[in-house]
Amino acid sequence: MSTLRLRGAPPERIDLLNVTPLALKGLSESEAGKLAVGTSRRGVSLGDLFDITLDGSDTLVIEGGSDRLDRVGAALSEGTIRVEGDVGQRLGEGMAGGSLTVTGSAGPFAAAGATGGTVTIEGDAGDHAGGAVYAAKAGLDGATLVIKGRAGDGLGDRMRRGIILAGSAGAQTASRMIAGTIVVSGAIGDHPGYGMRRGTLIAGGHGALLPTFVETGTPDLVYVRLLAQTLKRLGAAQAGLLGGTLRRYSGDLATLGKGEMFVPA
Repeated sequence: MSTLRLRGAPPERIDLLNVTPLALKGLSESEAGKLAVGTSRRGVSLGDLFDITLDGSDTLVIEGGSDRLDRVGAALSEGTIRVEGDVGQRLGEGMAGGSLTVTGSAGPFAAAGATGGTVTIEGDAGDHAGGAVYAAKAGLDGATLVIKGRAGDGLGDRMRRGIILAGSAGAQTASRMIAGTIVVSGAIGDHPGYGMRRGTLIAGGHGALLPTFVETGTPDLVYVRLLAQTLKRLGAAQAGLLGGTLRRYSGDLATLGKGEMFVPA
């Protein structure tokens, strides 16, 4: 297990895009310390901020967190990264595989554009988790995002594929959703599914609904039962939400309108 031990609060925003187990595997500790991670003219390197211990393994642990640690695990394609603390924006952005875990909270755009692997946030997530960054065509695109706490506004914005699990979420959850599945065990905020084209949103409760969502009854769908079995095998807290009768809404009828939202009946 390789470790990076943060000595103190970073003096500026730090970009950890290229700091992965695979990237560090062929480097000595002195070579890794020279990796540029700063985002200003100061020229901050990895060794300026972290005590570095490398053993060539597929597991990297970052001891100590900060909301200035951006793009942690964004280039991850294999192996495991675990952060003991908080992280900043774009956690796991575009990651293709592997396992990425944060014991604290994450900033905005967590798992944006991630195509594979699993991102787990044990605390809260900022706005647009699993959502599309500026000018991007899609948000989460095949990965699994698990948020054990609360997600901010715009959870799963323009999500294309994959699954998102969260404890609760803010306004406009599943906005502009293209496809995929979002399951929130608690309540979500106002106007869920704004601009939703396809996909499935399941929530324990909701705020104000858009007039372009219509109720379509309480169908017993095979897909929902299969999803419940999958969540049970994963030990997800959201599995219990799918055990009862669910009321279905279709929308957003202002766009393609093939999305669906389920809430307890």
